[in-house]
Amino acid sequence: MKTNEITNDSTASHTFLTGAILFANLDYSGLLDYAVKAVIGGAIWMSFKLAGDYLSIRLRKKNTKEN
Repeated sequence: MKTNEITNDSTASHTFLTGAILFANLDYSGLLDYAVKAVIGGAIWMSFKLAGDYLSIRLRKKNTKEN
């Protein structure tokens, strides 16, 4: 005897439920503070990176002119 059972069990529904539970317990003020700190930190990192690249290119051009 063969029975056909319909199952609605899927990975997407489990993922959605887990995400909904995690986001419901999220501290949004802390998340906003973290986002601001991350943007400021990223800007500082980017400025150091660009300054280092600029100085590196400038030093390389200076060394090639001397040779």
